[in-house]
Amino acid sequence: MTAIRPLLLLALTLAACSKQPASQQDLDSLDQELTAAGPGNQRDPALTAALRDQIMVDPALTQSANTNVVRPPARPDPLSAPPEPVIATPDRVTAADLKPTPAAKGDCPACRKATGALTLGELARRQSAATAGCADHVTYSAGWANRLPAAVPLYPDARVREAAGNDACGLRVVSFASSAPVGRILDWYHARVTRAGYSAEHQAAGAQHVLGGTHGDSAYVVYVTADPAGGSQIDLIVR
Repeated sequence: MTAIRPLLLLALTLAACSKQPASQQDLDSLDQELTAAGPGNQRDPALTAALRDQIMVDPALTQSANTNVVRPPARPDPLSAPPEPVIATPDRVTAADLKPTPAAKGDCPACRKATGALTLGELARRQSAATAGCADHVTYSAGWANRLPAAVPLYPDARVREAAGNDACGLRVVSFASSAPVGRILDWYHARVTRAGYSAEHQAAGAQHVLGGTHGDSAYVVYVTADPAGGSQIDLIVR
């Protein structure tokens, strides 16, 4: 009996040392279930090793993750905002400066000439054969807006955007904006040109209106379109 007691104590001690805590046993059981979830996992050592590996995270690389993902901008896109409305300004135009423009005709050949014109020179070149060669040699400068003939000047509150010209043939082309509505622009130019002896023909297609005419060898064309923000956009061609 005395000899058996030490052997019994040794067996109990070894059993206690080999027994794992309950929490560790639970983790091992879960790991075995994951790695043996299907026959595919048992046959793929790489997948089994990947499931058993600890996930490593590098804080220095977290900001560069998903670099190709589309994210919202850090600040609003300025081009997505609607245009600011044009505030009407006094143009010093009186009723005596206006003359009602005749109704537009059904067709608008002048509108078709302007379609797709990307530059003032190209717009002028499309008007007639007489201006085509001259328009090929225009130069661009805002100063051309100050060299228009007295009979066909800029509208009083004009905001010049671009201007071109060629002194060799007296060509002037000016693009500008105004806070005045389309009808007021047309009536003002109609009064100016007819009092100077020019003819006047009104054409329109959609939102685009064209007033044009001649006086001897001189000619003019006024393109007027309503600005979505208010007022009008004008292209003036004089030769």
